[in-house]
Amino acid sequence: MSSQDIPEENLPAEQGAAHGAVGVADEKHPFADPGLPPHEHRIQDVDERAAKRSERTVALLFTVSMLATIGFIASFVTFDVDKSVYIWPLGHVSALNFSLGVTLGIALFTIGAGAVHWARTLMSDVEVADERHPIEASPEVREKVFADFKQGAKESAIGRRKLIRTTMFGALTLVPLSGVVLLRDLGPLPEEKLRHTLWSKGKLLVNMNTNEPLRPSDVAVGSLTFAKPEGLEEHDHGFQNEIAKAALMIVRIQPENIKDKRELEWSHEGIVAYSKICTHVGCPISLYEQQTHHVLCPCHQSTFDLSDGARVIFGPAGHALPQLRIGVNDEGYLEALGDFEEPVGPAFWERG
Repeated sequence: MSSQDIPEENLPAEQGAAHGAVGVADEKHPFADPGLPPHEHRIQDVDERAAKRSERTVALLFTVSMLATIGFIASFVTFDVDKSVYIWPLGHVSALNFSLGVTLGIALFTIGAGAVHWARTLMSDVEVADERHPIEASPEVREKVFADFKQGAKESAIGRRKLIRTTMFGALTLVPLSGVVLLRDLGPLPEEKLRHTLWSKGKLLVNMNTNEPLRPSDVAVGSLTFAKPEGLEEHDHGFQNEIAKAALMIVRIQPENIKDKRELEWSHEGIVAYSKICTHVGCPISLYEQQTHHVLCPCHQSTFDLSDGARVIFGPAGHALPQLRIGVNDEGYLEALGDFEEPVGPAFWERG
């Protein structure tokens, strides 16, 4: 059904002739301006039943968007990250990634499709010519802008088409929840994990190179040995996370050269155990100067004195290295007498 088939009395009133149209060129207007073509009325402009159908279509698209957003959130909670499914012709794909992509794509697409269908079928499509004006707006122009805005809002039918307005607001409200749910990918909350390591009373100190428990005789004066907790193996699932907190430096200093009283009490025959993790940005410390008992972080040159409680003597690190209290068990192996009494790693004290 076209506008030509509709009686003139049913057609909306025209908004006037083309603004500033000049049909014939003259000295003042050297180029002829034929004006705008006659306006073609849409079926929705003259048939309220057609307009209602368009309204229901737009509302349906917005509703599908809301359902897709809910599906996105449900997929994030339901599917395990390791689960895969067969999707023809893609083959085996991650169930989580596929469901998230499909539901979020549908949610965004249907909002856009609903807005486009709304604009093309229900909003005013009358073309209006306007004169160019200076960039700086005069009071009259500002008044006209506000008037045009009110007129546009009126012509959009957002006030009259309550079904569209309600479903659109619902869709736009739910879609941002997809981004909120994605925050789960930042990982689980640390809880107390940063405050504890695998070290505990009775855990043997195992040489990182030989994978054998250490005896006091294995640590020579002036040497640097790296150790890990008993039972932690490289093929373990959480090895990297655990070793990043539990890695130890073992050095042997003549007891009379140890300046810090607590350090001496927590050592065994001059053997001291300190965290290998620099308190600046978490780099592994690996350089030891046996004459001064200083260790150097290779990343930013933070320097710690292992003969004086591993205090910072140079560089950007803000805290001394945590010390692990050690002893010897009945079999003559070095063992931990507990966990670190303070969290290891960079800037923990400022963070939490």
